[in-house]
Amino acid sequence: MPTTEAHPQPHIPEHTRTHPPHRRRQEHRSPSGTLGRIEPPYDYEHFSRLAGPLTEPPAGTPYRVRYRSLLREEPHRIRAALLLIAAPVVEAVLLVWLLLPGHWPVRPGETHLWLLVADKAMITIIAVIEAFRLVNVVSNAHATLVARDPVPVTPEAGTRVAFLTTCVPGKEPPKMVRATLTAALDVRHDGPYDVWLLDEGDDPAMRRLCAELGVHHFSRHGIGRWNQPKGRFRERTKHGNYNSWLDAHGEDYDYWVSVDTDHVPLPDFCERMLGYFRDPDVAFVVGPQVYGNYGTSPSAVTRFSESQQFLFHALIQRAGNRYGTPMFVGTNNAVRIRALLSVGGLHDSITEDMATGLELHRRRNPDTGARWKSVYTPDVLAVGEGPSSWTDFFSQQLRWSRGTYETILTQYWRAAWRLSPGRLLNYTLMVCFYPMAALTWLLGGVSSVLYLGFGASGVHVSSEIWMMLYSDAAALQVLLYTWNRKHNVSPHEPAGSSGVAGMVMSALCGPVYAAALLQAALRRRSRFVVTPKGDSASPDRLAAFRLHLFWVLVFGGSVAASFVTGHDHVAMRTWACIALFFSLLPMLILACDRLRRRRAHA
Repeated sequence: MPTTEAHPQPHIPEHTRTHPPHRRRQEHRSPSGTLGRIEPPYDYEHFSRLAGPLTEPPAGTPYRVRYRSLLREEPHRIRAALLLIAAPVVEAVLLVWLLLPGHWPVRPGETHLWLLVADKAMITIIAVIEAFRLVNVVSNAHATLVARDPVPVTPEAGTRVAFLTTCVPGKEPPKMVRATLTAALDVRHDGPYDVWLLDEGDDPAMRRLCAELGVHHFSRHGIGRWNQPKGRFRERTKHGNYNSWLDAHGEDYDYWVSVDTDHVPLPDFCERMLGYFRDPDVAFVVGPQVYGNYGTSPSAVTRFSESQQFLFHALIQRAGNRYGTPMFVGTNNAVRIRALLSVGGLHDSITEDMATGLELHRRRNPDTGARWKSVYTPDVLAVGEGPSSWTDFFSQQLRWSRGTYETILTQYWRAAWRLSPGRLLNYTLMVCFYPMAALTWLLGGVSSVLYLGFGASGVHVSSEIWMMLYSDAAALQVLLYTWNRKHNVSPHEPAGSSGVAGMVMSALCGPVYAAALLQAALRRRSRFVVTPKGDSASPDRLAAFRLHLFWVLVFGGSVAASFVTGHDHVAMRTWACIALFFSLLPMLILACDRLRRRRAHA
């Protein structure tokens, strides 16, 4: 196995050098000792093989990743086709019908100019919100149509692999770091394999832990060129930490496999991921994110947040396989180091994974001339820990959405013209999610104030026809969502579950996505924040809900004003009441959680 002593780096200070590994600790392979937090009753073994059995690559021809279509294996294809056609068509009919000129408001006599402008604003808001709904249903239908899984192949023997995970002082409990490193030592690979801890704080306790387990320790702490205010070595960031290791040791390895510190890898992590690198154009491979504390966390946040990720990990990423562009996800992945070095390492962004993946997808492999591609496997090969408080969940969602906005503003528009039409479509549908959700929430608030408070009018339509079309469109969207639940990759959610918790969680994030959008538009400085884990989880205080409380005032004030102004259209008042309910819901869930815990303790 390569070690620092075998590949000397004279310019690297002594405290960044590796602790010599004692040996591969195969004695830790017992489930209770290695896997720690990922015990039964969940069937992780089955879910780690969702892509199918390992196969040998075909002999005599250059290997390229092969795929199987999920829709082609569907036994009720006619039923599926009707659903895929009906959902976008009904939504499009609703949009066109609402915006017919005959439905525009006409005010008799002289009317204040500001009220006429408000009427036009209301029509525009209705058009935008319904257009977003149409894009959303088209996106889901498109993903259902093209989703596919890769056919797994055995990895090439003898490749040099580094297993990487990080540690940030005060954010990850030592027992969590130990569990991850111990499990990493049991990952099977036929070739040189080293486990590394990238310690952001050069903690003596972490150094002792690495020496005890026989894994390598690396820290950039105190080294000026690896701690810059911005760029690839930006201080106090995940990408800066990884890029520092890459600068020091990257050329010693062919691939890295990586997990966040709260993720415990399964023993077949390398066996199920590295085979796709037989295709020379594969730059990285990613897997789904699941939360091992799903059933043990005292907070409903953990369960709801895993359910919220269903569409992305079970459908959107699989659709990316159609174009070779699944998104780079930092929680668990495998990376061809040569490809990463060709783009200068991980990019400087609070969502470095998305930014780096986009940069790779617009570049070409200099050896083949083809564009770099990625692979998403549905195999659950690492089990993590989800946020266990609303404070940490909202912080995570704020960072993810803010990073997407920054990618759109600074990188996407430059990369778009270098993407193929299919890749451009896939990326556009992916990056549109956060801005559409944010604008829908913001515009919904504006329309409530304009109508309920000031009497601005949008469209005049028959309530019966509107209810029929709107309910049909909504029902078809929900049906499409629940129909795809059969492809769920979560080993924790019960089979046949509706996923309602995930839909609710997305609705609860509206105020957070809206705040992130406004911050990005105002160019307010963002910073990388590690989501605290385990015993380090942030407590929930009233300040955690400040965004939601603001919208309680907006929607609650609008509803109250409607009783004074007399602007009481049922649809508008109902929408405001629903938004008010979702603004209050996180605090209601927290209160129920605390009440349940108090009763259990008593």
